[in-house]
Amino acid sequence: MPTLSQQLLAKEAKYGASNYKPLDVMLCRGEGVWVWDLDGKRYLDCLSAYSAVNQGHCHPRILAALTEQASRLTLTSRAFHNDQLGLFYEELCTLTRSTRALPMNSGAEAVETALKVARKWAYQVKGVPADQAEIIVCDGNFHGRTLSVVSFSTDEPSRHGFGPFTSGFRIIPYGDADALEAAITRNTAAFLVEPIQGEAGVIIPPAGYLARARALCTEHDVLLILDEIQTGLGRTGALLAEEHEGIEADLTLIGKALSGGFYPVSAVLSHDAAMGVLKPGEHGSTFGGNPLACAVSRMALKVLVEEGMIENSARMGRRLQDGLAAIQTGVVREVRGRGLMIAIELDPAAGGARRFCEHLRDQGILCKETHTNTLRVTPPLVIDTDTVDWALDRFSRVLSAA
Repeated sequence: MPTLSQQLLAKEAKYGASNYKPLDVMLCRGEGVWVWDLDGKRYLDCLSAYSAVNQGHCHPRILAALTEQASRLTLTSRAFHNDQLGLFYEELCTLTRSTRALPMNSGAEAVETALKVARKWAYQVKGVPADQAEIIVCDGNFHGRTLSVVSFSTDEPSRHGFGPFTSGFRIIPYGDADALEAAITRNTAAFLVEPIQGEAGVIIPPAGYLARARALCTEHDVLLILDEIQTGLGRTGALLAEEHEGIEADLTLIGKALSGGFYPVSAVLSHDAAMGVLKPGEHGSTFGGNPLACAVSRMALKVLVEEGMIENSARMGRRLQDGLAAIQTGVVREVRGRGLMIAIELDPAAGGARRFCEHLRDQGILCKETHTNTLRVTPPLVIDTDTVDWALDRFSRVLSAA
């Protein structure tokens, strides 16, 4: 007789699309930094749903906000006002020092929104000739899965078989400010970049890169768009990763942890000059800015700040990164990161990161590989010292055994 896990896996295989290859574990419950499978085995979540559960699984204050709002009003569309949207705007803009916010649902929707805003701004404000606006992006980028976004991806599996692609994008090397300067023309509308490339393997640009990018964009009247969907909301030990270089973007994209993992919520943050180009009927979303999303996000932001999760990310990130770097083994080429956004780069001769994820799973830690030889280590921001040390012992066992 197949186990319940086996029965559920068979249903996924029979009825689901085959666009994912999950690690072989069937989860059914989560609390804080921990998740449990159907057999009752506990695991430390070191992926945090790609940084969507920065506040930890099933945070009680966010759960209470969700259930309270769900019992009153969940959806109005933007055809009518609701009593949560204005409060959400005010609290989000005050916290992030933004002037305007536009709520959407997924991170990819936020990216698409920013691309539309940048193009419209280029035509209406900068004076770029119609349909000639260009947006500069970086190789190794990951900004989502929509057709326009994969049009400027350099990851071949993301592009193969999906053409023809959207034009109007120019790709430059990541972390190369000289390449950015050379790519800017009078038709350049925006530069879209991740402060730290997440899916590429936690790639951190050279010090001063973002500051120079900001200066170049200002000099040439180009919008700087920072995709902080993974790096934002405490993940790197700051509210936004832009703070590490003391800059402010023209448009900042946030999502994932904006709802603490309870609900799909994203937002585009901007100033009046950029966001002001949108007029009624030109862009929107049925679910964007709905009262349930706003109530959940308001509480997700409150607990992030009030419970010191951002500061904890910086402290625990240093402890975890230093501990991983101290593990004596020949299979590790590099440990890099900022805050609790960490990667372990493995020697290609070690046989790939996937098998290490499987061994770590057996030790009670859930990680995810990326780009074959990289392990991402991104636990919820509520992790404590004892749990970090517990995890380091398990990482040492697995990496040393290799």
